[in-house]
Amino acid sequence: MKSEPDSPLATLWCPSPNCEDRRDGRAVDILLLHYTGMESAEGALDWLTREESRVSAHYLIDEEGRVTQMVDEAMRAWHAGLAHWAGEDDINSCSIGIEIHNAGPDFGYPDFPDAQMQGLEAICTDILKRHAIPPARVLAHSDVAPARKRDPGEKFDWQRLAKKGIGHWVAPAPLGGDAGLGEGDSGAEVEALQQRLARYGYGLEISGLYDNATHLAVTAFQRHFRQARVDGRADLSTIDTLSRLIDRL
Repeated sequence: MKSEPDSPLATLWCPSPNCEDRRDGRAVDILLLHYTGMESAEGALDWLTREESRVSAHYLIDEEGRVTQMVDEAMRAWHAGLAHWAGEDDINSCSIGIEIHNAGPDFGYPDFPDAQMQGLEAICTDILKRHAIPPARVLAHSDVAPARKRDPGEKFDWQRLAKKGIGHWVAPAPLGGDAGLGEGDSGAEVEALQQRLARYGYGLEISGLYDNATHLAVTAFQRHFRQARVDGRADLSTIDTLSRLIDRL
């Protein structure tokens, strides 16, 4: 294992044993963002570098914007878990994972500090210089695992990253008064929604039935792209935002 970080922005190299070779020589083409969901960055670093935890990530960013590297970018870290995006099931083999320290909803879900976001912008920009990662494959953990995860959540400022050339973004359509589609609905409109979500990358069966999986995918989409209301209902604002994102692919 190497003895120094890949990026000069990483001020601490704290290697985790929880990594392995990327499978089938898979190249990196996803940048996956998480929050730690723990009370302290120190506790998160300890957990991510313990063999018994069976989890890891390439980088951790604390509240002050300090960057720690734990896994060589050439290696497969264990951060995504059971996940899917655009036909890809082994997200760990094709991604770099960044843990952003934030306690998450279980501990009050604080705002992401400016210093932390500046540190994140810098390390993301540095990573994107080394890897051919398309903007639309800078993703949330909740995007690739909507049934299990909600990080980095609806407080995370994706628009700010997009202004720095990081990720894919359109201004979300304003909220309207329509109820939208929801669980139990069925028909051509639901099928068209599912097709759009799958086209963008969400792992979803095209059934024409607004089932729980569709509700969770819409919720994940809203957490990333339409944060003003995260309710899992596909209103006109959600559908319009999704359609314009697809048009810009």
